[in-house]
Amino acid sequence: MNIGEAASASGVSAKMIRHYEGVGLLPPASRTSTGYRQYNDKDVGRLLFIRHSRDLGFSLEQIGELLDLWQNRGRSSRQVKALAQAHIAELGEKLEELQEMRGALESLVHCCNGDDRPDCPIIESLASEAAVRSRATTTHAPQKESPAKRRQFAR
Repeated sequence: MNIGEAASASGVSAKMIRHYEGVGLLPPASRTSTGYRQYNDKDVGRLLFIRHSRDLGFSLEQIGELLDLWQNRGRSSRQVKALAQAHIAELGEKLEELQEMRGALESLVHCCNGDDRPDCPIIESLASEAAVRSRATTTHAPQKESPAKRRQFAR
């Protein structure tokens, strides 16, 4: 099947199929005499595996590890479970960051009248944060700030 058919069968766009091939998650496709990529059912199965892994938020590197484990029938499920547990921990950290960002935004929205006047605490907070970061980068190397610090600054 050609790349369009493989895309339809897997739910992965042709562009992403080429990308996955480029980064090594999918082996290089065989080519027709005219140079068109050709895929088989095994390739589509691999694309479905990649798509389901992406749907769960695994990184490309993690998906590479999962693919290796999937192909290795001698693996222990312990390895797969450990990888999934590490991903759960990462998702928990991201969830905390998102909740902190939401809290900061809710606080700013609460302070904004949302009327016809030009004064807006949301814009003022964003502008003052930009000014602080601008001064910090001219005096020393930039430092990554936690969402909690950003929220504290927004208040």
